[in-house]
Amino acid sequence: MPAQATNLNRHGAAIQLARDLLVGSTVMVRNARGTQVSARVVSQLAASKGVSVYAVEFVEQDEAANNFWGITFPPVASRAAIAEQAGMARRRRGFSSF
Repeated sequence: MPAQATNLNRHGAAIQLARDLLVGSTVMVRNARGTQVSARVVSQLAASKGVSVYAVEFVEQDEAANNFWGITFPPVASRAAIAEQAGMARRRRGFSSF
């Protein structure tokens, strides 16, 4: 069934289609290049005039899912790196953590 994907991210997307899906179900999603991956319907985001929008997440975080959108996403920073960046920003602004 034709659908439109928006809000793409490394874990899934929002999918708009003219069909109701059951939250918690698993669907197959195929891109324009013919790659298919399984995705879980996480929630219904909206419904209006026969078009529903659902949040879906890839079931497997494998190579097919990582390259599904044809987009190179920036690397995920570790919590330690994020904390270090926040600390550097506070020091630049003259704040200290007590």
